Amino acid sequence: MEWLVITLYGLTLMIICLFSLGQFNLTWHYLKSRKLREEENQELGEYPNVTIQLPVYNEKYVVERLIDTVCQLQYPKEKLEIQVLDDSSDETIQIIASKVQEHASNGLDIQHVRRPERVGYKAGALAYGLEMAKGEYIAIFDADFVPNPEFLLRTLPKFKHDKVGMVQTKWSHLNTDYGWLTKIQAFWLDAHFTVEQKGREHAGSFINFNGTAGVWRKTCIEDAGGWQYDTITEDLDLSYRAQLKGWKFVYREEIESPAELPVVIPAVKSQQYRWNKGAAETARKTLGKVLTSNIGWKHKIRAVMHLLNSSVFLLLLIAAVLSIPMLYIKEYNPDLALVFDLGSIFIIGFLAMGFFYWVAAKATHPEYTFRYFIKNFPIFLAFSMGMALHNSIAVVEGYLGIKTPFVRTPKFNVQAKGDSWKGNIYLNNVLTPVTLMEGLLSVYFIYGIFSGFKLEDYGLMLFHAMLAIGFAYVFILSVKPMNNA
Repeated sequence: MEWLVITLYGLTLMIICLFSLGQFNLTWHYLKSRKLREEENQELGEYPNVTIQLPVYNEKYVVERLIDTVCQLQYPKEKLEIQVLDDSSDETIQIIASKVQEHASNGLDIQHVRRPERVGYKAGALAYGLEMAKGEYIAIFDADFVPNPEFLLRTLPKFKHDKVGMVQTKWSHLNTDYGWLTKIQAFWLDAHFTVEQKGREHAGSFINFNGTAGVWRKTCIEDAGGWQYDTITEDLDLSYRAQLKGWKFVYREEIESPAELPVVIPAVKSQQYRWNKGAAETARKTLGKVLTSNIGWKHKIRAVMHLLNSSVFLLLLIAAVLSIPMLYIKEYNPDLALVFDLGSIFIIGFLAMGFFYWVAAKATHPEYTFRYFIKNFPIFLAFSMGMALHNSIAVVEGYLGIKTPFVRTPKFNVQAKGDSWKGNIYLNNVLTPVTLMEGLLSVYFIYGIFSGFKLEDYGLMLFHAMLAIGFAYVFILSVKPMNNA
């Protein structure tokens, strides 16, 4: 039993380290990309027909803002079509109908599209709209986005090469400073939308459409097999199918698309659940095709790490739970001390991950990088550890093929600190067994801290402290909305 614990613990740490080194490799590519001369903004020689799709489901708090903003995009009216793909079942329907009528009376080609049945959730709505779309290009925005007026004028020139199938833009944030929860999300998302996406693009490896704030060539979607809903991350799934067919994707870090970050933990959890489970489902569906494709082996490695990246939460949870038994195994088996000491090599993985986020912090906050990084990185790490149980369940369900309903992320229209989310009808205020387990895990890792003092072994003390804080933070924030509903 002791050797089983040791082996499993060491294996999980080793794989986590490999994922961290993969992020280091992307950081190296990102830094090289920064040395290249940025493309100058190009102007469109002619204006192709564009369809903007707005997939919406029960978004009464933000849908007016979305429609008004999209209708203000700078583009010839006669070349623009707007589809509000509305699957709503509440008063959002009437709000959309009124807004569509208002803008249609001003000469815009805007349609309120209702399906007979809500089959396939968001992917089904996008596929339904695509069948009647007039545009050569398809731009997609989720309900919480507020695109800049020049969005189309800046993205469409990037399709100058015929094999460019999709252009993705960088998400920026409307409410970063609302609270610590939004600051943590911004810290992580900024790293993805700088180092990760740009690093993959520079390396010539696959990148992904992020589900919103991007533009597709319609023929690319059709050639790749269209929108499919056998995974809950239809964006990642279509991205890989398209690139395996030879289409090229472009990522533009300099084009920002503002959006609202979730302001309460249940909303964050629903989003994280969908992203992590969907990534595992897509890996289950796509890994074999990637490995047997004719792309280079370096690109295969990056694609495999990309598709399996959500597994890090499961590996982290296993390593964390086993770390306390490891303290006692080490104490009562001094002959194994050398085996434990070798574990210190995994500090390399931590340093690689730190470098990844440092470079992202420098790119997004050059005026005060050190202060921003020192303040946010430890909190982000603790929070990520606290989300490990919740996200691990999502990953396991994805790999096992367990099907669950599409879980939407409730939107709030909350931007400034004084804005309130209380009374939001879309929040699910239920105390779940997972939330209770998060509270118990916090107690478990407090016991780990106590064990470190008792055994005079302080090597894992910081690790256990961050785990205890992370799980306690997630538990408290999960319970808090129930008291404020």
